[in-house]
Amino acid sequence: MLQFIKSLSRDERGVSALEYAVLAGIIVVAVVGVGTVFSPNLQAIFTNLTTKVTNAAG
Repeated sequence: MLQFIKSLSRDERGVSALEYAVLAGIIVVAVVGVGTVFSPNLQAIFTNLTTKVTNAAG
């Protein structure tokens, strides 16, 4: 039993998946935070961009 616990403590296969999940969570929180702060400005920028692209295409 002691040998199993020692081998289990040295096993690092699941650590990288956990690290990626934490990193993805941090990125999602950052994107939501930036989107919340700049949402009125972003909407105006994309509306302006859509208008310019539509006018240039047609």
